[in-house]
Amino acid sequence: MPELPEVERGREVAEAVCRGRRIETVYCPVDRIALVRASAAAVRRALVGARVDAVARHGKQLWFELDRRPWLLVHFGMTGALHGADARSRGAARPPFCRLELRLEGDRILSFVDPRRFGRIGLAEDPRREPPVSTLGFDPLLEMPSLRGFRLMLARRRGNVKALLLDQTFAAGVGNWIADEVLYQARIDPRRRVESLAPREVAAVHRRLAGIVRTAVEARSVPSRFPRSWLFHRRWGKDADARTHDGRRLVHATIAGRTTAWVPEVQR
Repeated sequence: MPELPEVERGREVAEAVCRGRRIETVYCPVDRIALVRASAAAVRRALVGARVDAVARHGKQLWFELDRRPWLLVHFGMTGALHGADARSRGAARPPFCRLELRLEGDRILSFVDPRRFGRIGLAEDPRREPPVSTLGFDPLLEMPSLRGFRLMLARRRGNVKALLLDQTFAAGVGNWIADEVLYQARIDPRRRVESLAPREVAAVHRRLAGIVRTAVEARSVPSRFPRSWLFHRRWGKDADARTHDGRRLVHATIAGRTTAWVPEVQR
């Protein structure tokens, strides 16, 4: 599932294609699953003729700031992605599984592709002040709290630390692989209770969360560019023989309802 770095990469693609351009035509088929709080006709009516002033993001939520209201809101779900193209080279053909397509001034095209239809498309008058964006916690790339603020936030929480990191009302955009990576690098057992963390462990989670998200974004969410020491490269597939870069054994368990990869030898 796309997490914060992947959605930020999608935002960069969308802004490069759309910013400062008017939307000339919109392909938005009727879809009772993908479309939320807006009909296909309402989406087309809101977008055609509007200029895209910016593309913004908070956590996994992405929206298009137009020169009029309402604005377009997009969530990638499990398999969604945004693709830019030049109409002169691509022609009229749309990519498979296209759920939304914008054709803009300058022969630019932006397509939202989602094979499994878990993504969502909607409209909002003011995304930051409306659900789902208004219900989200801090964005670790855009507004990482100070260590003091982070400690105060944790002091009000209970439950295991893996569940906390996955809670979008706490840290928006953090998904399964980021949570596992943070806890591996912070050397904390994902089953640990939040209230059991020592001050130095809270500081380690704070530092690693900010650093991992920043590094993944700077790598443009290309896994081959991630540091080779990251758990990311070895955590997939529930491989019983999986080892870290330095030969330590990974185990997989269901924690907080999600498949979790961790290294008991170093995570305590």
